[in-house]
This record gives sequence, structure tokens and C-alpha cells, in this order.
Amino acid sequence: MSERQLPDFVERDVDLTTRTTLALPGRAALYAEIRDAGQLAMLAGENARRRFVLGAGSNLVLTGDFDGLLLRMAIRGRELIGDDESAWYVRAGAGENWHQLVLWTLAQGWPGLENLALIPGTVGAAPIQNIGAYGLEVAERFQSLEAVDLATGQTLRLDHAACRFAYRDSVFKQEGWHLNGQRVITRVTFRLPKAWQPLTGYGELAAEADRQQIRQPHPQAVPNAHFRPDLRSNPGPTPRQVADAVIAVRRRKLPDPAALPNAGSFFHNPRVSAALAERLASAHPGLPRYPQADGRVKLAAGWLVEHSGWKGRDLGRVGMYEKQALVLVNRGGASGAEVGALARAVQTDVRERFGVELTPEPVFL
Repeated sequence: MSERQLPDFVERDVDLTTRTTLALPGRAALYAEIRDAGQLAMLAGENARRRFVLGAGSNLVLTGDFDGLLLRMAIRGRELIGDDESAWYVRAGAGENWHQLVLWTLAQGWPGLENLALIPGTVGAAPIQNIGAYGLEVAERFQSLEAVDLATGQTLRLDHAACRFAYRDSVFKQEGWHLNGQRVITRVTFRLPKAWQPLTGYGELAAEADRQQIRQPHPQAVPNAHFRPDLRSNPGPTPRQVADAVIAVRRRKLPDPAALPNAGSFFHNPRVSAALAERLASAHPGLPRYPQADGRVKLAAGWLVEHSGWKGRDLGRVGMYEKQALVLVNRGGASGAEVGALARAVQTDVRERFGVELTPEPVFL
């Protein structure tokens, strides 16, 4: 397919500054707003040009102009497609706002996603990153997804096993789906268990639940006739109360990108050997540690950044947020090069002080 044969919905030379939450400058040579899978089929077979799939732009660092075809995912729609004795099955378009989906499922009486409230981004990006927060990963609620193969135009269906989920990882990242646009997620189905249990034991969320006094049995759960928990065996808050606590914690420590451009948590929480974690804990008793099933120990990246002297510290027009050291912010007019320079400086200081490597979460494009 030559450039002259591109469909009418493909735009040229589009400014991307307002299409990412870090508000970095950059332009796309070609740009297409994808509102249905049929548009992807029309683009199938074009392999000579670089492609990139963009959601809400909340996990992206623009390093300059993009010389290929940027596909902005805007497929909408959300519905209950069925239920059985154990779960409700909810399907949503890849362009749906993630937080709005969480709130909608709770309003319908289908709990299970509340710990992932207020995470920025779209539904289609959730399984790619295997988003997670406060003791829950999206992999634990994932059922299946649909995608279009842009080499053939065919629809693919992947179940849980095929996605090869791991900590902030998936087959989509492992095989570069999010980088080359070879396969594009269009719809995702979630399995929301009817045997709901509140997850409020994770660090800051537990403290917030205590502060709001919502960790005691509550006489009413969720507004669904089929949902009747036994409060004697399942004490705790309602799903909406858990969501409200998550939202309160996130709003308290994370800046609104509309007011202060940022990409959320900038570094992965590193996983290190038990031996290294023990040595670090001996030298730094306050270091948060989370033992993992594989024998390694997860460390709090924000703590490492803060205790390396970067909390609230700027480098040029970017800096690490004063209320949460893990968040890299654009103070105004910054470039992708400045973001990269700050990230490398933080990584160097953490490595020299603690012997731990930090890996950025966002994609650099």
C-alpha cells in the first residue's frame, strides 16, 4: 500500500504534544484515529512503514518526531456478555478509558477491579503492561482479548495462557506488539469473580482503609441481587469503599497530568535476590521489602529514589515529584532528551548507593 493509497481517515503531520500525559513535543508523519476494527483491516498488509499504537499516552516518552504511522486507539463500547455461577464476564473496547470502566463495573454491581481505580490509560493498554496496584494485577481479572493482525487483516483471539503475563509484562511487550503495531488489541474481556474478597492489606491502602474506618463489616455490599456475601466469613468494606480509598491514596501522592504533566510511576519496583535484599535491609532498616513467590524480593523504587536524594529535585525542566519520588514531572516546556537525562541520572545514583538497577516503565518513542 503506497502513501497515496492510504485511507481518508489517515492524517498527515499531526502534533502529538497534547496526546501524551508528559506533554513532550513531537509530531507523527501519519496518524489514524481507530474507532473500529474495520479500519485496521483497511491498513493490513502495509509492512514497509513503522507503526506505533497509542492509547491515552500515559506511559510514553516522546523523544522527538515519529516518522511512521501512529494508530490512536479509540474503539469504544462496554457490555456484560454473560455470567455463570462463579463470575461475570465484561467486555470493553480497547479505546475505553480504564478508570471509567472500573467505576462503571462497580456501579453495575460487578466488583473486582476496584484496586486498579484511577490508573491512567485505556483498556487496550491494560493487558500489555499488566497494570497493577495495591495487591492486584489485571492478569488476575483477565479472560481473553481480540486483536487484528496487520500483516493479514485477520482477527486473533488470545486466552489468559497465551498472554504470558508476568510482573508489568506480557507477550505483547515480549514480542514488541506495542512497539511495531504488528498486532493491535481491539477488545478485552474480564472475568469478575462473584466470590468477591476485599484486598486492603497493601501498605498505603491499608493505612487509608484504617483512616476511613472502612475495614469493619458493612451491612450492604454492592447493588446486585445476585451478590450476597456472608459477612461473617467475608468482613470488610464494600467494593466502592475500596475504590474510594484507592482513589484517595492515588490523588494524594500523584499529580494530575492536566495540571503537572507526568507519566505516573516512572520506574518499575525492582526485584532482587533475597541475599541482596537482606544486606540492604541491614544497612537501611526502613527499606520496604516484599518477598515474591520465586524467592526474590521486590523493593520499593520510590523509596530508593527518595533516599538517593531525588525527591523534589529537578534537572533542567524536569524533576522527581516532591510528594512522590517515583513520579517524573515536566515542569514546563521539557523535551524527551531532558526526560532521558534525568532518568539516567536517577538510575546512576540508585545504582551507586544501593547496587540496584532501576528500569523505566514508560516506552521511549
